[in-house]
Amino acid sequence: MARPPALSPSRAGDFQQCPLLFRYRTVDRLPEPPSAAATLGTLVHAVLEKLYDLPARERTVETAQARLEPQWRAMLAKDPALAELHADEASESAWLADGRTRLATYFDLENPQRLEPAAREEFVELQLEDGPLLRGIVDRVDIAPDGSIRIVDYKTGKTPDPRYGAKKERFQMRFYALVIERLRQRRPALLQLLFLKDGGRLEIRPTGDDIAQIEHEIREIWNEITAAAEAGRFRTRRTPLCGWCSFQDRCPEFGGAELPLDPDAVERALGVRPLTA
Repeated sequence: MARPPALSPSRAGDFQQCPLLFRYRTVDRLPEPPSAAATLGTLVHAVLEKLYDLPARERTVETAQARLEPQWRAMLAKDPALAELHADEASESAWLADGRTRLATYFDLENPQRLEPAAREEFVELQLEDGPLLRGIVDRVDIAPDGSIRIVDYKTGKTPDPRYGAKKERFQMRFYALVIERLRQRRPALLQLLFLKDGGRLEIRPTGDDIAQIEHEIREIWNEITAAAEAGRFRTRRTPLCGWCSFQDRCPEFGGAELPLDPDAVERALGVRPLTA
């Protein structure tokens, strides 16, 4: 049975970046080639998630680093196409070394021997009243003895440039703060992002105003998405991020022809049928 239409932080970010990008990913579900950076992120996340299966005394940097390559082999066995990320063995070795470095950086930021997470890679859903279904995966939820909640997210990239305010990252964490507050009936005391490329840390202590504001932002984004769906028109938005887009050959901004819109696909993905269909 298909899941009902929902909004996640990443899909909201796609729409804000470029509605056509959102459409190709969410409505048309076009395949994209894997990227080395994103795959490294998935790999490091998997190692950190499973690290907490071990007794506390065994959660060492050496253990985490030793688990990186076996986890990569398991990913390759599940999806052999990932082998195309590396031109040769030297490229793969350097990439794995980069992963081990990021794991070492994690241990500079936290001591996992002193932590017992309440949840890891937790799938969460929240239906907003008269609004969208919110959905996502929270890297880690910690609960202190007094019941205080901390949400932790691992980022394998570098700390965002402070000139740009880490807008995307702040949106994601406040999104999860809203969901966790409603699901657990308690506002998270701390939202923490750990950047494993350079050891940066971003902390947010959400207030009631923060929660109200993010709910307003989410509703506004969803209204814009449904309006685009009803109109059957997902516009392009050219930004510096276009250089990393997989869909330039299907984008009018780059001389490509936009794919015809399938009204049934729109309805399945967003629960809205274009008025022109």
